[in-house]
Amino acid sequence: MRHLVVLIASLLAGGAALASPPAVPDGQFMAVCYHDVRDDVVGGRDADPYAVSTRRLVAWFDWMRANDWQPVSLQQIVDAREGGRPLPENAVLLTFDDGLASLYSHVFPLLQAYDYPALFALQTGWLETVWAGDTADYASETFADADEPLPPGTVAYNDRPLGADGFLTPGQVREMQASGLIEFASHSHDLHRGVLANPQGNEQPAAITRRLDPETGEYESDAAFRQRIRDDLRQSRDAIESITGRSPRAIVWPYGAHSREVDAIAAEVGMPWSFSLGGTPINHPGAAGFSRLLITDDPPPVAIAGEARAADDQPVNAPSPQRAVHVDLDYIYDPDPDQANANLGVLLDRIKAMQVKSVYLQAFADPDGDGNADALYFPSRHLPMRADLFNRAAWQLRTRAGVRVYAWMPLLAFDLPDTEQKQRLSVTHLDAEGHAVPSTRDYRRMSPFLPESAEIVGDIYADLGRAASGIAGVLIHDDAYLAEDEDASACRPEARWPGRDESLADCRLSPEAKTRALIDFGRVAIERLEYHVDLSNDFRTARNLYARVVLDPGAEARFAQSLPAFLDAYDEVAIMAMPWLDGTELPADVWLDELADAVEAQAGGFDGVVFELQARDWRGEGRWIEAETLRDWMEQLVRRGVLGLAYYPDDFLNDRPRLGPTREGLSLNAFPHRR
Repeated sequence: MRHLVVLIASLLAGGAALASPPAVPDGQFMAVCYHDVRDDVVGGRDADPYAVSTRRLVAWFDWMRANDWQPVSLQQIVDAREGGRPLPENAVLLTFDDGLASLYSHVFPLLQAYDYPALFALQTGWLETVWAGDTADYASETFADADEPLPPGTVAYNDRPLGADGFLTPGQVREMQASGLIEFASHSHDLHRGVLANPQGNEQPAAITRRLDPETGEYESDAAFRQRIRDDLRQSRDAIESITGRSPRAIVWPYGAHSREVDAIAAEVGMPWSFSLGGTPINHPGAAGFSRLLITDDPPPVAIAGEARAADDQPVNAPSPQRAVHVDLDYIYDPDPDQANANLGVLLDRIKAMQVKSVYLQAFADPDGDGNADALYFPSRHLPMRADLFNRAAWQLRTRAGVRVYAWMPLLAFDLPDTEQKQRLSVTHLDAEGHAVPSTRDYRRMSPFLPESAEIVGDIYADLGRAASGIAGVLIHDDAYLAEDEDASACRPEARWPGRDESLADCRLSPEAKTRALIDFGRVAIERLEYHVDLSNDFRTARNLYARVVLDPGAEARFAQSLPAFLDAYDEVAIMAMPWLDGTELPADVWLDELADAVEAQAGGFDGVVFELQARDWRGEGRWIEAETLRDWMEQLVRRGVLGLAYYPDDFLNDRPRLGPTREGLSLNAFPHRR
C-alpha cells in the first residue's frame, strides 16, 4: 500500500529532481514550517497564504527522496547534540503547526508512505475549545469582526471561525503518536494571539509582550508576565500529556516570537527545545534554539531547497548593504496624542518611500538638544517618561514601513532626577588642586567604572527590552567617550574595570583600558536588553564612532574609542562621517575620501561600517545641506565600495533633506544596489 501511495504521489507531483541540487551543510539540519494542507490551494492567490496544496507537498517529499535529503526526527537532533550518531547528510526537520485536521487526513498518510518523521505543534487552547463545544474566552480578541460573535465550539483562525471539523481529534492524535513517526510539541495554550502592547492600541505577540491593562494604564509586572507564560505552558504541557501519555519536550512559539526570558520559562516546565521563525532555517544541533523556514504561497521544491543554498553561500556576518535613516522621536512627540499620531504617519510615508533597510530611532527624550536624556519614551524605573511612544513608533515602522528598527540610546548621558546621585556617579577629572570634580563638557555622563552606574544603566536597557521587545537592534549614542583626563572615578575603592590590576598614575588608565572599559560597560547593558527582545529578529548591535578617531588613531587617548576594537565588539560601527562637524578645512568630498582611505586601511574593507552623513550644517545658523549634495556624498562613498550609509538628522515633517535626491543616494533600490 505504501508503494502505491508513493507512486500516486509522484505522478501527482510531476518531476522534481534538479541537476545540481543545493545541500544542507554537514552536521546541520534545515527546519521547515507548514500549516494547512488542502487539495484546492491556489499558490499566491489563496485566501490562506500559509496553506499548501497536497500536490506541492508531495512534490517536496518526492524531491527530497530523489536528491538524498533525509527527514530527521527531533530525537535524532537531540542525539547528535549529545554526542551520539551525527545527523545524516542533507538533514531536514519537517514541522507542522496548529493541529489542523489536514495533518491527519492529508499529511499523516504521506509521512507513512515515505516513512518520514515530523514534529506536530498543538495549540491546546483551540483544541480544548472545539472539542468541548465551548466559546473561547479569548477568541473574540483575534476575530476580524468584533460585531459578529463566534459560535460555540469555534475559534478564530486566520480571521474566520473554525470548528471541530477543522482540527485534529484526540483519537487521531493518539493514533499518530503510536505510529512512531510523529512527535507532538506545544504551540502554547493561549499565546497564539496579540495582547494590548501600548496606549495607542497595538496588539503584539502574547508570548513576549508585557500586557497593558486599559483600565489602570499599568503594564504587567515581571512576576505577573512570567507567571502568565509559565501557567500557559504548563496548561499546554498537561493537556498534551493527558492525550498522548507523553509530556512535550519542545515549544514551538506562536509567530516565532520568543526571548531568552521565555525560553528559560519553557525549559523550567520541561520544554528545553525551542523553535521559532525567521533568520536562517539552517541550524546546528548545539544551538540554543532552532529557526524554521515558514512555507507560504505554495512554493515549488526548488524554492524551498534554495533556502539551503542561500544560507550555505552566505558566510556568517557576510557583508550586506545597510541603509538607515537616523530619526528623532522628539519630532514625532506632541502633547496632543492625535497630533503625535499624525506626525508618525508622515514619518511612515517617508520611510516607505525612502526604501531603506533600517531606522535608528531615538528612544530617549532630549527636547533641549544637549544630547543628554532628560526623560525616556518608554516606562522606566530610573527616569521620567515623556510619553509612552517608542514602542508604538517602532512597531508601526516595522509592520507598516517594513524596516528594522534600532533603538538609539545613550550609554552614559542620563540626567538622573536625583541631583546628589547624579553628582556622585558623574564622570570626573582632577582640577588644579587635585580634586575629582564632575566633567560637564558636552555631555553630562555617568562613570562607567562605578557598579552603581552599571546597575542603573542596565536597568534602563532592560526596561527598554520589556517595553519594546520587537526591536531589531540598538545603536549606542556618541556620548560613550572619555577624554584623556577623565575618569578620576577609577581611583575610588568601589571602582571596577577590565584588567583592574593595571596601575594608575594620577588616577588615569591607559587609553586602551578605557576603551575596553566602555565596551564592557555597554556589553552588560546590552545583555540586559537582549534578555527580553524577540530572538527571531536577529538582534544587532551598533555604536557611534567619532571620525576623528579614525583619521587620527592617536585620538583614542582623547575619546577612548577605536575602530578596530569597535569592529570586534559590535555588529555595526556607525562612523559620524560629518566633515563640518569634524571641523575640517578640507573640501567635504576630499575629507570623505580620506576617511574612506583610513577605514579601509584599519579595517581591511568596509564590512560592518556605516558612514553616517550629516544632513545639517550645525555651524552658524545650522542650515540644512542641499539634498543633491548629500546624494553626491553617498554616491561617492558607494563608488569607493562602502556598503553602509545613513544620515542624521531627518526633518520628515518639513521634507528636509528633500526626499527625491536623498532617496536616489540612499535607497537600496537605487544606484548601484538593487534588492
